[in-house]
Amino acid sequence: MGAKLRIDFLTLFPNMLSGFLGESMLARAREAGILELNVYDIRDWSKSKHKNVDDRPFGGGPGMLLMPDPIFSAIEALQTPGCTRIYMCPDGERLTPQIAAELSQKKHLIILSGHYEGIDQRVRDCLIDREISIGDYVLTNGTLPAAVLADALCRYVKGVLGEENSLTNDSFNGNLLSFPQYTRPAVFRGMEVPQVLMSGNHELISQWRRQQQVEKTKQRRPDILKSKENKQ
Repeated sequence: MGAKLRIDFLTLFPNMLSGFLGESMLARAREAGILELNVYDIRDWSKSKHKNVDDRPFGGGPGMLLMPDPIFSAIEALQTPGCTRIYMCPDGERLTPQIAAELSQKKHLIILSGHYEGIDQRVRDCLIDREISIGDYVLTNGTLPAAVLADALCRYVKGVLGEENSLTNDSFNGNLLSFPQYTRPAVFRGMEVPQVLMSGNHELISQWRRQQQVEKTKQRRPDILKSKENKQ
C-alpha cells in the first residue's frame, strides 16, 4: 500500500528541509509509510554547464528571477494526474487551517519554493494551481514556508498525530485560540492549577476551557471573532 500523501519539495536549498523532515512526527509518519516526502534541488534540472537557474528580470530592477526552463522541466518530470502544484510566495492566499485541511486530502502535492525576486510569471500562469503565503512578511526564500505548510497540513492526515483528538484543541480550529493547559505539579512556585481542572467534572472543564478560549481570542485576535460573526 502506498503512502496516504506524497509531497515533493522543489527548492534551491534542500539541506534546509532534510533536518526538518527527519525529526518528530513527520519522520515517524514517513517511517510508518503514511507520508512520502521527497526533496529535490531545482538545479538538477538546469541545462547550463554551471547549473544556473536564475537571470536578471526583463525591464530592469534589483535582484534575480528563477528562470522558467528548470522549473518547467522539474514539475513536468514529477507531476502525476490530479496532483496539486503549489508556489510559496508572499503575495499568495494566506494559509489557514481550512486550507491545510483541504490540502491534506490530496494524494500528491508539489511545493515550489521561490528565491531571489521570485520566479518567472510564465511558471505561475501555466503550472501553479495554488499560491500560498504563511504571513505578511518576506523571507530570503520560500523553503521555510514550504516546511511550515507541510507541517500544518500533514497534521490532518490520519495517522500522523499520535492522538487524533489533539486537532480539535488547536488554536484557530473553530475560529478560537487555544485554552491554557497545565500538568504536574499542581502547585509550582506558589502558582496553583485552576481547581476546575482537577475536579473530574468533564462538563465544567469543557465550559471553563471554552470560556478561556473566547476570552483569549477577544484579547489577542478580535478579528477572528468578527470574521466568525460575519459568516453567521
